[in-house]
Amino acid sequence: MQVKKIVGKKLKEIRLKQNLTIQILAEKSTVSSNMISRIERGLTIPSVEILMRLATVFDKSINYFVEDVSSSHEIVHTRPGGRNKTVYDDEHNMHTESFTSGLRDPQFMSFFCTVQKGGKSGKTDMYHPGDELIYLLEGSLQMTIVDDVYILEAGDSLCFKSHLPHRWENIGEGDAKVVWTLSPFTII
Repeated sequence: MQVKKIVGKKLKEIRLKQNLTIQILAEKSTVSSNMISRIERGLTIPSVEILMRLATVFDKSINYFVEDVSSSHEIVHTRPGGRNKTVYDDEHNMHTESFTSGLRDPQFMSFFCTVQKGGKSGKTDMYHPGDELIYLLEGSLQMTIVDDVYILEAGDSLCFKSHLPHRWENIGEGDAKVVWTLSPFTII
């Protein structure tokens, strides 16, 4: 099914379930009633900003509107080797396995990450909405948040507001093994 049809179907379904007219939804979300109608009929794909405004009205993440229900679940159980994997081969030198891939409308994302020796987030700071929790299983990771530097060793955790400028680097002698959790979903 096309994304615009999935988004339209899900928006109309949740709007009707909550007994909202298009006009009331338009007022609550500050999205025009014409745009809402076009989205619901599958004629357009809304921008991320519009999708965020609509999602806020229903207390949902934007993932709710774009996921295909037939391929997501309320319970996800995975074993080592069976998780969705992503490899960042540029300067990141990081491999991730998602713990939450396939979960219906997640309010957080969690990954098992392997950061290779010398791997880092890049030359510039990152910042984005949400919260992050880092739990270091093995190795050594340097986290810089604003101007504060934290050296994490096995067993250490660090939790922070992701809107603060931050970056990371594996300063250890081997791979760093990390459980990385982000809420709401953002990209590491």
